[in-house]
Amino acid sequence: MIRVGLTGGMGSGKTTIAKMFIELGIPVYNSDMEARRLLMEDAEIRKAVIALFGDSAYVGGQLNRTFIAEKVFSDSELLEQLNQVVHPAVRADFREWAKRQTAPYVIQEAAILYENGGFEEFDYMILVTAPKKTRILRIKQRDQLSEEDILKRMKHQWSEKRKKALADFVIHNSDLPGSQARVKEIHRQLIETAVKQ
Repeated sequence: MIRVGLTGGMGSGKTTIAKMFIELGIPVYNSDMEARRLLMEDAEIRKAVIALFGDSAYVGGQLNRTFIAEKVFSDSELLEQLNQVVHPAVRADFREWAKRQTAPYVIQEAAILYENGGFEEFDYMILVTAPKKTRILRIKQRDQLSEEDILKRMKHQWSEKRKKALADFVIHNSDLPGSQARVKEIHRQLIETAVKQ
């Protein structure tokens, strides 16, 4: 089975693109969603997060995402420590999930597959891009964050130029019909490759 990484900067529209692949019958592992689940359900991860952030990391049994985001996006060392707890767990969970799938290929959608070295585990990488202004606008509408907060978070991600150099496929996600056509084209190529294996 072919394993494909789907990534892109904040606001590039990864989730929209992932849904297009799901509509074509391809299983997609949403790393953000699964990381949230693991942060809630995995006792070892919870213990490690509380050790990093203190008891305020969880409020009423729920992950205090706002508190953690404020801490990590102003302290890159703390962000790195959190990533060292969460990313290996998500990677292992994805591997187990992938074994249960029967499609010709599977996709893991994740924001920082390049930055955390995870891209090396995939047969192919798809990069979703969009103009910076568009991305900022999308994040403002989606997360109600200030531009200052958005730029602070973007600073922790690689530049699109650096990511493009390592990508097998690039989707310029600025108009839906164009993106849908590109997704179908990539899907066709990946199916053809899977059939030859």
